[in-house]
Amino acid sequence: MNQTYSENQTSIKEFMLLGFVNIKQGKSFLFILFLTMYIICLLGNSLIIAVILLNQTLHSPMYFFLGNLSFLDICYISVTVPKMSADIWAESPSISFVGCAAQMYFLLTLEGAEGFLLASMALDRYFAICRPLNYTRLMSKWTCLQMAATSWICGFLNASLHTTLTFHLSYCKSNGISHFFCDIPPLLSISCSDTSVNEAALFTVGVFVGLSPFFFTLVSYALILHAILSKQQKRQSHKAISTCVSHLTVVILFYGSAIFTYFRPTSSYSLERDQLVGVLYNILTPTFNPLIYSLRNKEVKLAMRRLMIREHSVLETRLFQNN
Repeated sequence: MNQTYSENQTSIKEFMLLGFVNIKQGKSFLFILFLTMYIICLLGNSLIIAVILLNQTLHSPMYFFLGNLSFLDICYISVTVPKMSADIWAESPSISFVGCAAQMYFLLTLEGAEGFLLASMALDRYFAICRPLNYTRLMSKWTCLQMAATSWICGFLNASLHTTLTFHLSYCKSNGISHFFCDIPPLLSISCSDTSVNEAALFTVGVFVGLSPFFFTLVSYALILHAILSKQQKRQSHKAISTCVSHLTVVILFYGSAIFTYFRPTSSYSLERDQLVGVLYNILTPTFNPLIYSLRNKEVKLAMRRLMIREHSVLETRLFQNN
């Protein structure tokens, strides 16, 4: 019996992704939807990165973090959506054991890094609005680089811990993952090992990686709103409040989905409900981030116009020279 159990532990070479198995109709709609949102995310975030790099006026801490967030969102959506789109048409969608570990590692890295980046952006806005006289000193170039590097390092450490713990478990019950992609809760739910250590680590580390940046971000924006309302300048206050509310929408959408996914017992995992939440924070958040953070920003829109005018002028000059 021990020999059979050992064989079962090592027999799984791949996992089956069961998210689309029960969907018989509407596959074309889902494919077009995922592909459209993926393209929007790539184009929107790539445009923001290009505009920030090509415009000296946007070389400030706020846009440095925004560029990092745009790059992160491109990577984030690319980890899951291309594979999901292909799996829609597969009769038996699968992913190798190593491929599943790699997908989960990068997913957790990017989730952790985004949480700290959102907190860094909130701190930057707090210093800009509440401590304007000391802003240049507090948010120096070196400080911004350290904050961004810390965000990515925390993401890597978070992913390393959970990926190692998750893929050291035994999977002898089933190799079917009730999700579109590899994530911690659905993998823990099919393990035949004791997952109490994994769940304890998920909660403990999650307090630092998830809840701490979330509450820090909320407090920062609360202080910003208090400072704005104290100035009693209605026109400027309305604009600033609108910007803060937009930013908070992204924050709550991202953190709310992540907290719902990781801060509850594995036994409460539900296929339909968790698939919906997975789509919410893996597709919608990266797609809408450029719209909320940048395309409503006058400086970014002005920089885009200047870039388009400059490129149009260059194109006209080349055509004139060729003629």
